[in-house]
Amino acid sequence: MKNLITPPEDNRRQEKLDAFSRLLTIMDELRLNCPWDKKQTIESIRHLTIEETYELSDAILENDIEEVRKELGDIMLHIVFYSKIADELGKFDIAEVLNGISDKLVYRHPHIYSDTEVADEEEVKQNWEKLKLKEKGKKSVLQGVPKSLPALIKAVRIQDKARGVGFDWENKQDVWNKVEEELSEFKEHFNQGEIVDKEKAKQEFGDLLFSLVNYSRFIDIDPEEALELTNKKFIKRFNHIEKRAKEEGKELGDMSLDEMDRYWNEAK
Repeated sequence: MKNLITPPEDNRRQEKLDAFSRLLTIMDELRLNCPWDKKQTIESIRHLTIEETYELSDAILENDIEEVRKELGDIMLHIVFYSKIADELGKFDIAEVLNGISDKLVYRHPHIYSDTEVADEEEVKQNWEKLKLKEKGKKSVLQGVPKSLPALIKAVRIQDKARGVGFDWENKQDVWNKVEEELSEFKEHFNQGEIVDKEKAKQEFGDLLFSLVNYSRFIDIDPEEALELTNKKFIKRFNHIEKRAKEEGKELGDMSLDEMDRYWNEAK
């Protein structure tokens, strides 16, 4: 077994435990005394959790570390909130949540907590997926990919999990060849710029996007992050068009495409 860090080596451990205990106490008080908090259920705060997760994502993309700290606090509150409600229902409490994830981490890191040897990060990922399949109820490597994930992120996770058990391309050139193949198949459903069969074209377009996501992995580019950068660039340039139009007393709907394109180029 590797050299492990023991709690006494962290001279702020008690401060951290005290802070967590304080949050648990506040949660108990809110459930007892606050009309809004008393009313909430696991179902009612679900959409708020999703919102907080996206706000954390925004802070990360903006590289705003202070905002990341705040958003992590919001998400921690939600974890405690769910656990408190479940405790009241007699299902589980925060201790079971924390011990559960600790047990899982120990089990899935045998190269740290047992005598398993690994050569590199890739082997760690492969072991992780194999161990997940052995767990109760796991019938497929892809079972852990949430159905409600946005399609682009889901494609990344599906490909990562498949790679974890060795199902992957051998080199990036093969992947790029697949991209070109899918692009060619997509084009086949057009005739002089018009879609011949929209349903088949949609399927082929999906195949093309999936292959591009695959290629992004091989060149170490996060497709979600790349697309978001383009979104932000578009928003910035479009806002410039709106600003310039306002300065000249014009409405966007009344402007020609050439006029808007000129302002667009100004923003580059």
